[in-house]
Amino acid sequence: MTRTAPRTAIRTQGRRAYSAAFGTGRPDRRHPLVAIAMVLPLAALLAYAFGGWDAVVAQASSVGVMLGR
Repeated sequence: MTRTAPRTAIRTQGRRAYSAAFGTGRPDRRHPLVAIAMVLPLAALLAYAFGGWDAVVAQASSVGVMLGR
């Protein structure tokens, strides 16, 4: 038996109360393309700074081998 519904309702009420108290007035969800546009520059910077591209290629290669491709 899962009890996630009451927690979700409480979180939603908390967000609405916060918006009402502090006047943020923003919607609960943003468009996925907006979220991607916000995240990609930081992701690219971190990948460049820590050599992440090589890690991504290595992981993709490993997954490909596991899947038999």
